[in-house]
Amino acid sequence: MLHNLWNNIIEWFEDRGERTKLIRSFNESARIAFISGAAPTLLKASISRGESLYKHQFSNWLNSGFRIQAFTGKVLTKEELIHIGKVILDDAILVRRLIVLGWDTLEIHGDKGQYGCRWQLKDYVALPKFNENE
Repeated sequence: MLHNLWNNIIEWFEDRGERTKLIRSFNESARIAFISGAAPTLLKASISRGESLYKHQFSNWLNSGFRIQAFTGKVLTKEELIHIGKVILDDAILVRRLIVLGWDTLEIHGDKGQYGCRWQLKDYVALPKFNENE
């Protein structure tokens, strides 16, 4: 029992380190894309509490939200927030990494205003379709 507890503690620290690396990598890529003009908006990722209704078997027990803040200097419309969210959700590899590292919620917010949008990440994992007839 003590061995399992110790393994769980080690795994938790390893996952936490991987989560931090992903956030740093995302933020660095977003900075480079913004500076080069490839992205019209500067994005910054951080960890948030997440939505408890979106939990899945890999969800981190604490702070399971992946929050992206768009720095535009204005209140973003719902359509603009959804567009940013779709860009993230269309990256299948990123979505899978987020899920494996314990995130269950994607949140998009602007730097102005009080509202944002949320998505349940597991709804955006493309699973293979198995056909019984083939």
